[in-house]
Amino acid sequence: MPMNVILLERVPKLGQMGDVVKVKPGFARNFLLPQKKALRATKDNITYFESQRKTLEAQNLERRGEAETVGAKMSDLKVILIRQASEALQLYGSVTSRDITDGAVAAGVKIERSQVELDKPIKSLGAHKIKVHLHPEVTIEITAVVARSPDEAEFLAKGGALVAENERAALEAAGAANRAAEQAAALFEAKPAEDEAAEAPATTEEAPAEEK
Repeated sequence: MPMNVILLERVPKLGQMGDVVKVKPGFARNFLLPQKKALRATKDNITYFESQRKTLEAQNLERRGEAETVGAKMSDLKVILIRQASEALQLYGSVTSRDITDGAVAAGVKIERSQVELDKPIKSLGAHKIKVHLHPEVTIEITAVVARSPDEAEFLAKGGALVAENERAALEAAGAANRAAEQAAALFEAKPAEDEAAEAPATTEEAPAEEK
């Protein structure tokens, strides 16, 4: 059966502080309650929340202000992650939220793994946009740059794009085919003109008729 809880802070896709919502018992026990994001919606807990609402709202406002300040400093953060990859740009392994957290810490920014929103591990080279939740009401985007070398990471960080070897070969083949087609078209247009000139009848002067 669903469990009724009262939210102590905004929870995305669920509700705002003070809302009483129905959730799955497992979600409440494993996440909302231990993270102190909600309380069971008992009569006593609802009474307690109402008595503490102003204090909780003030604390939330303060934390949000701090998160916004931190977020402004992190807006251009690029986390560099050096990994081995194939010629098709696919990683030998993957990059997880823990890797991104460790990379941010290495760059001098402390964030928690739970703050990183990553639906599935990153499995390819490139510059990947990652959402970081600094506060229930403050979300920013950072860039995870996954490359095979520092030079390649710098190239990607500046907006460069990598091309897989198989794609490069296909592009070169397509380019060569286009050039050959253009040359063939040019020759085809030139040939009829030459043929017309060669086939034009020679003009001859008629001999004057003999006088009788």
